Amino acid sequence: MFQNLAIFEKTYELILWLYPTVNKFPKSQRFVLGQHIENTVLEILEGIIEANQERNKLPYLKKISVELDKLRILIRLSKDLKFISVRQYSFVAEKINNIGKMLGGWLKSSRAQN
Repeated sequence: MFQNLAIFEKTYELILWLYPTVNKFPKSQRFVLGQHIENTVLEILEGIIEANQERNKLPYLKKISVELDKLRILIRLSKDLKFISVRQYSFVAEKINNIGKMLGGWLKSSRAQN
């Protein structure tokens, strides 16, 4: 179904890990920072689906890249505020970096096609 299935699967796995983790945030932040994290990762997943359907993927991939950078900052903020542990941060940062590497490869191949 998806041309770049690996990046879709990795992002989907990230969402499956993030939702229960964000649900453990303090109640005051669950619907502020937590909701923002959830929305951002869903934007990334939707962007992957949209980019896969389009002939000119570059604008979509650039938007995904921006959203991924936002997610990195939000996750780092969660760690600094001690909503997630350093171990959890390391785990999720590695997942995000792997998605970023896949996205970088997709961007590079899309630029080469244009």
